[in-house]
Amino acid sequence: MSEKKSKNYTAEFKESAVKLAVESDQPVVQTARELEVNVNTLYTWIDKYHHSKQGNKTAKNEEHLYDELKRLRKENARLKEERAILKKAAAFFAKEHH
Repeated sequence: MSEKKSKNYTAEFKESAVKLAVESDQPVVQTARELEVNVNTLYTWIDKYHHSKQGNKTAKNEEHLYDELKRLRKENARLKEERAILKKAAAFFAKEHH
């Protein structure tokens, strides 16, 4: 029985490998072969990289939506206040003319 020794790759190496695999015109299998990385390992890295990217985008998008919600609530409160003032003014002027 032979023992398989797993290689430990740095985060920078993994990120570079993913970038190369995704941005190059060659198949992922060929990129993996050139980097001497198991093709399944490279696909795993690609999947993890894309999930982490999506997570960051989601967090930023949620933050943007929260800020937008705060702004809209503030604007809504201001518009309700203006509407109430206009109703009172309309009622006042309606009494004055009759």
